[in-house]
Amino acid sequence: MAELQIGDTAPDFTLPRDGGGTVSLNGHLGKPVVLYFYPKDDTSGCTTEAKDFSSLLPQFNAAGAVVIGLSPDSVKAHDKFTAKHGLSVILASDEEKSALQAYGVWKEKSMYGKTYMGVERTTFLIGKDGKIAAIWPKVKVAGHAEAVLKAVQAL
Repeated sequence: MAELQIGDTAPDFTLPRDGGGTVSLNGHLGKPVVLYFYPKDDTSGCTTEAKDFSSLLPQFNAAGAVVIGLSPDSVKAHDKFTAKHGLSVILASDEEKSALQAYGVWKEKSMYGKTYMGVERTTFLIGKDGKIAAIWPKVKVAGHAEAVLKAVQAL
């Protein structure tokens, strides 16, 4: 599958979410959506990223945007992660990896000479029209949520 580009229609998904129920991309049409993919709940980089997005959530909301974090962790893991760190962003669970694959972020990675499949930390900004407005591949966590907020405010 070709990599998604700015201007492409963002693939829809409906996934279970923290706190019960489901979240879908099409359920937020008409609003900008920040969709950030991260590898694993309760690891240092992922915790920092989730806390940064949560702390800026009032500004994202003021700009009319929805923030959704997505990983292959279970809803139960998301609920523990949210409770432990006081997170306020929506966390979607993609244990089947359907959205991860549709967005091209489920990739071969390597660490200490071993290769494995995992999530490449990536953020997509999806405009009110459902089209991709910006992509941040291979995200470095420091300052990332602030950069995404600026992009949302510039829409």
